[in-house]
Amino acid sequence: MKKPKPQPGLPSREQILRFIEDSPGAIGKREIAKHFAVRGADKIALKALLKDMTDEGLVDMAPGRAFHKHGGLPRVTVFRIAAAEGDAVWAVPERWEASGPPPRVRVMEKGRRGALGVGDRILARTEERGSGHVAHPMKKLQSGGESIIGVLVSDMGPGGKPMTWLRPADKRARFDFAVAEMGDAAIGDLVRAELSGRGATTKAKVIERIGDPFAPRSLSMIAIARHEIPHVFGEETLAEAGRAAKLPLTPDGREDLRDLPIVAIDPRDARDYDDAVWAAPDGDETNKGGWRAIVAIADVSYYVRPDGALDREARRRGNSVYFPDRVVPMLPEALSAGVCSLKAGEDRAAMACHLTVDRHGKVTAWRFARALVRLRANIAYEDAQAMIDAASPLPNAGGDEEVVSALKNLWGCWTLLAKARAARAPLDLDLPERQVILDEQGGIAEIRVRERLDAHRLIEDYMIAANVAAAKALEAEKSLVMYRIHEPPSREKLVSLKDYLDTFDQSFALGQVITPAVFNRLIDGFSGDDRLPEIMEAILRSQTQAYYGPANAGHFGLALGSYAHFTSPIRRYADLIVHRALVDAWRLEMPGKPKDLPARTGLGEADRKGLSRIGEAISALERRAMEAERETVDRYVAAWLATKVGEIVPARITGVQPFGFFATVDGLGGDGLVPVSTLGSERFFYDEAARTLDSEHGRVSYGVGQRLDLRLMEANPISGALRFELPDAEDRPPAKRPPRRDGKGRHPVGRRGRPANIRHQGRRR
Repeated sequence: MKKPKPQPGLPSREQILRFIEDSPGAIGKREIAKHFAVRGADKIALKALLKDMTDEGLVDMAPGRAFHKHGGLPRVTVFRIAAAEGDAVWAVPERWEASGPPPRVRVMEKGRRGALGVGDRILARTEERGSGHVAHPMKKLQSGGESIIGVLVSDMGPGGKPMTWLRPADKRARFDFAVAEMGDAAIGDLVRAELSGRGATTKAKVIERIGDPFAPRSLSMIAIARHEIPHVFGEETLAEAGRAAKLPLTPDGREDLRDLPIVAIDPRDARDYDDAVWAAPDGDETNKGGWRAIVAIADVSYYVRPDGALDREARRRGNSVYFPDRVVPMLPEALSAGVCSLKAGEDRAAMACHLTVDRHGKVTAWRFARALVRLRANIAYEDAQAMIDAASPLPNAGGDEEVVSALKNLWGCWTLLAKARAARAPLDLDLPERQVILDEQGGIAEIRVRERLDAHRLIEDYMIAANVAAAKALEAEKSLVMYRIHEPPSREKLVSLKDYLDTFDQSFALGQVITPAVFNRLIDGFSGDDRLPEIMEAILRSQTQAYYGPANAGHFGLALGSYAHFTSPIRRYADLIVHRALVDAWRLEMPGKPKDLPARTGLGEADRKGLSRIGEAISALERRAMEAERETVDRYVAAWLATKVGEIVPARITGVQPFGFFATVDGLGGDGLVPVSTLGSERFFYDEAARTLDSEHGRVSYGVGQRLDLRLMEANPISGALRFELPDAEDRPPAKRPPRRDGKGRHPVGRRGRPANIRHQGRRR
C-alpha cells in the first residue's frame, strides 16, 4: 500500500521521530522540512520545535547538525574500536554530543576475524537489536589520531631490537603498540597516547604523562584517565563551595532535633556521612506496638543551589566515584567532607523524614522537614553490631549508655520493618562484595569479602522506607519525581535463563507471572548447593539495569510500586533533585537571600525542563562509575596476585566462550582466561545453551560454576588481567584445528589466527 503524502504544515513530534527512525541517511532540518512540505514562516516554527525536542531529550543533535533519535545512533556513522573480548569486537561512536558517555556497540566483523584492533576507525551502518545496537562495517578508515591510555614498557621488537611499547590499560585490548614519541615520559609511566597510521604502521605518540601507576594509592588513576572521570574542580566551583560552606546555620526555618540521640552507622572506611537514624516506641494510643522513626539526611540542597556553578559541576559528575585508594567526590571537600557530612558533636543541616511504623512494620505516615541535628555518634557497622550483641558500650567506638539505648530502639523498630520486607519478598541476591584494605603507606594489606551483618540490613531498611516515603510524598503533591526505576526482566533474558537452568535439570516456567519471589524460590531450591553462586549470578544477569527517570515504572527488585533515591545527596545527583522537589512540594524554602549565591533551594529551571534528559545522563554516569570502580578492584586483585604467579590457586569457572573459559580465584575475584589452545590435543566444542566447552570424545567438559585448581600464569596490575592454565598444561600437546561444525551443530573451537602487523598481547603472555 502506497504511503500517503505528508500534508503541508507543521508535523507532530511523533511524525518527526518516526521519520528520523525510518530514514537510512543523516536527517537535518532541511530534510525534515522537505519531507513534511514545511514552507515560509512554518520553517521558523519547525526550528523552534526541533530545539524543544532536543531540550526535552526526544532527539539528539549529531555532528553536522543532523538529528537522530535520543539514546540512539545515526544510521551511518564513524566508530572507533574500543575493545575486543575474544572474537567479540566493541566500538564507540567517534563523536558523541549527546548527554552521558557514548554507547558501546557490537561490531559484526566480516571475513577474517581479528582484522580490527583497538583504535581502528570504521564507517558503519547501525542496526537496533534488542535494547542496544550493532554496527555493520562498511569500510575501514584512516586513523584519526585516537587517544588511548596505557603504560610504557621496554621489550624486544622485530629482529630482537629493543623497543618501547604502549601496553593498553584495558584488559580487553588485543595489542601492544610501538611508541614513536615518548615526550617527557619514561618507561613505567602511565600515559595518554595518540594512535596514528594503520596496520603495520600504527604508532603511538605520547601526548600526556599521567604519572606512576605503581605509586602508593595510584591504581585508581588508570580508571580515572581511561573513563575520563572529572577529578579536578574549577576555580569558580571551588569559590562557590567556599561561600556556601559559610552559610549561617541556625534553627530559623528548621526543626531543632539536637536533643535527640540520632546516630550514623556507616562503613569503617566511609569518606562522607549522608544519613543518620533515630527511633523510639510510639506513645500514641492509636498506634499501639508501633514506632516513630527519623531518617535524617544531609541537607545538601541548602548549600548547592540550582543553576549555580556547584550545581552544574555536580550534574556533570552525576555521582561520587569510590576507589580503594581515593574518592572522586561529586562535591568539593569543603562540602562533601565538611559542612554537609553528618559528624558527631557538630551542628548540621538535615532534611528529616519522620516515619510512623505500625506494629506490622508498615509505614503508615510520613512527614518531611528541614532540621538542625547534632549526632551522638558515628559508628562503624561492626561496632554497632558488637554493641547490640553485647548489649553494652564498646570501648573506643564512641559508645556510651545513651548510644546503646539508641541502638536498641533502632533494632526494635527494624525488627518490624524487616518483617514487612519479608512479606513483600524483594529479590534476595546475596552476592559477595570484595573489599581492598590498604595499609598506612597505601600498600595492599588484605583483600577479603565484606562481612554482611544485621547492622547493614537495618540501615538498608530504614533508607528504603525513607526513599519510598519521598516518592509517595511527591506523588501526593503532584510534583515532579526523579524515580529510581528497575523494570522486570525481558522475555529474551528469561528465555536465556530458562535454557541455562535446563542444564541443571531445573524447570523454569515462562508462562508464570514473574515476581521477585519466583527468583527467591529458585535460590532457596539451591540452598546448601555448591552451585548456588552461579545460580545467583545467572539470576543477576537476567535482570534489567536500574536507571533514573521521571516516568514511574516501579522497582521490580525491591517489589515496590514507587521508589526514589533520597538518602545520599552528597554523592548522587538524583537524590539532590528529590530534595529540591521536596522543598517545593512541602514548602520548605529557606528564609533570606544569601549574598553571591542563588536564592532558591528548590527545583531550578534546568531541573524542571530537562528532568528526563538529566535522568538518562546520570544513569549513564552511574554505569561509568560502577565500571571504573570494578576495574580498579580488579587491578588491586591482580597486584595482590602478582607475587603468586606460577602457583596453583583454587578457582571457579565464571564464563565460557568459544576461545576458552574465564575463571575467578576463590575468595578474591578477578577474571582470568584459560585459552582453549592450552586445553590439550582434543578438539573442543562450544555449547552455547549449556555454556560449556566439551572435548570431542566427551572425556572432558568445562562449564560455568565448575571448581578446579589452576596455575596462575600472569597477573597484570595495569589492566587487571589474569591468565591461567591447567596445572599440567605444559604436558598437553596443543589443540588441533577442528572442522567448521560437528554433527550436533556445535561450534568447534581452536587456535585463532593472530595478525602479525602489531604485537599481539598473547605473545608476551
